[in-house]
Amino acid sequence: MKDQPKDIKALGLCSGGLDSILAGLVLRDQGINVEWITFETPFFSADKARKASQITEIPLTVERITPIYLEMLKNPNCGYGKYMNPCMDCHALMFRLAGEKMQKEGFHFLFSGEVAGQRPMSQTKPSLRYVEKHSGFDGHILRPLTAKVLPETIPEKEGWVDRDRLLAITGRGRKDQMALAEQYGITDYPAPAGGCLLTDKKFSERLKDLFAQTDAPSEDQLHLLKYGRHLRVDAKTKVIVGRTREENEKILEHYRPQADALIRLKGIPGPLVLVQGEILPEKLLMAGAIGAGYSKAKAGEPAAVYLTTPAGREIVELMPMPRGEMQALVV
Repeated sequence: MKDQPKDIKALGLCSGGLDSILAGLVLRDQGINVEWITFETPFFSADKARKASQITEIPLTVERITPIYLEMLKNPNCGYGKYMNPCMDCHALMFRLAGEKMQKEGFHFLFSGEVAGQRPMSQTKPSLRYVEKHSGFDGHILRPLTAKVLPETIPEKEGWVDRDRLLAITGRGRKDQMALAEQYGITDYPAPAGGCLLTDKKFSERLKDLFAQTDAPSEDQLHLLKYGRHLRVDAKTKVIVGRTREENEKILEHYRPQADALIRLKGIPGPLVLVQGEILPEKLLMAGAIGAGYSKAKAGEPAAVYLTTPAGREIVELMPMPRGEMQALVV
């Protein structure tokens, strides 16, 4: 049963998952004016959060935070998880940014759908405490689904929230959340798998390679880590080869004509090839041979390719590079 609206405003971090949705609804049932904020970078999107906002009619703010996120990502205080995921410092940063909005816009406290014990690195009780302390908003972060197993927060002590109507969910099981979702009539929600590319092995390897060669990668360079095959010709030049028509289109979206080179096969079905970094003639020819090697060109026969650089366009004939040689260059 919903309470009458109060003059209390809460700002929640929203991933778009079921736990985020339920945390917002639990507080809204107490008459609290609930809004969400979510963040976007090339490593994670706000698509699920946007859908959650549509389903629940909870207002959502989306902010792009790539520059400040990269600062943290290059040297997180707590290090990384299994791959390049800095989960604890990531959450602390997001709460810090949300807290700044809280202060500017008159929200009383912050909240999230985190559950104690649900994730082995980022949602243990010590981890939740670390995030709170390093957010800069100690005491102002409420986790409605697991609040009864955590210390009282300022919102509870001040009477803004009724602690008795909060929950004590713990662990990795989902039965309690699914039962609560049924009570709210929520049936359309994503699976609990994370949507952060920093937890992906291949993506993390490519990101490490990019960081090793580029002090300040652009958003286009970061987005391109998601697509195609990545081959490093040398420390200063990388080649990205599309594997499907869809990947070719995505690569083209992040092509920078003033800085990159683009290679296409002439008259032969083949991939789009993007060259980034030091675009010298010998490296372009090597990239063209790679593109021909992944094409339908016949082995042992030259293939014509278009080379487009910031300086202009030309057609050259190249022998396709053997697959074994290309594989040795894959990042």
